[in-house]
Amino acid sequence: MSDAAQPTAAEVRAAAEAVKTALDRHLAAVERRSGEDDPAVYEAFNELAAAAEEYDELLYDRYDEVTPFEIPGTEDMPPYTGPEEPSALSVLIRRDYAVVEPQRLLAQAQRVEAAEEPPASAPAAVAGGTVHGALRLLFGEFEPDEIASRHKEFGLEEGDSTLWVTAADDAAEPGEWLEAPFEQVDPQRVVCRFDVSAVFDEEPDDDDLDDDLVLEPVLDEDEDLDPLDANR
Repeated sequence: MSDAAQPTAAEVRAAAEAVKTALDRHLAAVERRSGEDDPAVYEAFNELAAAAEEYDELLYDRYDEVTPFEIPGTEDMPPYTGPEEPSALSVLIRRDYAVVEPQRLLAQAQRVEAAEEPPASAPAAVAGGTVHGALRLLFGEFEPDEIASRHKEFGLEEGDSTLWVTAADDAAEPGEWLEAPFEQVDPQRVVCRFDVSAVFDEEPDDDDLDDDLVLEPVLDEDEDLDPLDANR
């Protein structure tokens, strides 16, 4: 890059101040969050990601220096090509669980079933007598957010999760996509995404640190988020 095209020191400083402001706003949103999927937290995350990316780019262009910032789940997202003013949106959520305590799962399902008055025609065998039946019963009884917050009670262990917000020109007609709800997801209409994975929490071992002596920017110009994925 030529000297004429380089950002000024004042521009780098302004970008750093923008990151500080975005950090404060993100923390305030987290402190006031109303639930696991509070949209205010996602919005603040997106603003922080954008500010961090801008600062990272200016810092590198001006001083040939990098930051430790990394926004998970955004590297493979294509550029956004959806409507500038969406009139409708879809929220797509995937949460993975491992069944680590089948007996706890079965016990919870049987408690739920025992609390309900079975119809006279109900079969003698309880629906929650198998892992498959217990899962079907519990996920039919509880909202997904409640299961997410109480997963240990149900003998489950959280895996990766992701939330995508996609923009649309018009709201879908009732029943329009129910037969194949996830078949026509366009990554280029993702407004933001939030990913959660244990891989983001892994600390590099000493051998990895030795191999990473050459540092490169970790925020790609293709990142348009939240990206939120995900998580932490």
